[in-house]
Amino acid sequence: MKRSHPLVTLIALGSMVFLYLPLISVAIYSVNDTRYGLVWHGFTLNWYVKLFHNEIILEAARNTLILAVSSTLVATVLGTALAFGMDRFPWSRRTNTFLDVVLHLPVVIPDIILAAALVVAFGLLRAVSSIFEPGIFIMILGHITFQIAFVALVVRSRLTSLGRDIEEAGRDLYASAFYQFRRVTLPLLMPGIIAGGMLAFTLSLDDFVISFFTSGPDSVTLPLFIYAAVRRGVTPEIHALSTLVVLATIILVVFAERLTRSNKA
Repeated sequence: MKRSHPLVTLIALGSMVFLYLPLISVAIYSVNDTRYGLVWHGFTLNWYVKLFHNEIILEAARNTLILAVSSTLVATVLGTALAFGMDRFPWSRRTNTFLDVVLHLPVVIPDIILAAALVVAFGLLRAVSSIFEPGIFIMILGHITFQIAFVALVVRSRLTSLGRDIEEAGRDLYASAFYQFRRVTLPLLMPGIIAGGMLAFTLSLDDFVISFFTSGPDSVTLPLFIYAAVRRGVTPEIHALSTLVVLATIILVVFAERLTRSNKA
């Protein structure tokens, strides 16, 4: 097996340190037995205990979970339907290219641009109905807007890897379209659907920009709370909260990556 050049190894290790050293530092300070300063004063879990007794943080956590779960469920259903329609319907080459571009737009455009567009769109809809006032409802709509694209991309990749031979075999055995979808296509597609849903949930859990532009006074999420708290000064409770959010994100990403890898196997 050919070994990599030492310079390449050094650059790779330096990149890993640059990426993860700040996260490790936050985790270390979250168990440091001092409220102020950077000197180590011993190990403690008091900041985590205080974190779980803070009603404001618990309310932000509830809002975050409501937002992430609701938007993920809707986006997973719509993204799966979109992927299935794009992959199985006989579109022309030009139409298929156009749909691919539209599908990738929410993935590649900056979040700030999408958030500003959502503010304008919700502002126009607000003239029709008061339901589009800033709050948890339009935050869910905003998250669904960008989550659909990620779910559709993952599910469509799974559909492409499955091919159409199994479906054609089902038709040869006189299976109805609904029976074939329910008993053959959907079970084979389920790992991709779960992976896409987990990815959407992770993105919603960590989102700040779109949540910031669409939130109301009673719909503060954990990323918004952390941003506001850091502006007043970084405390050990913020270190503990940030560590828990990062840990939850890592677990979800690893789980989604394992599902995606099993799909390709």
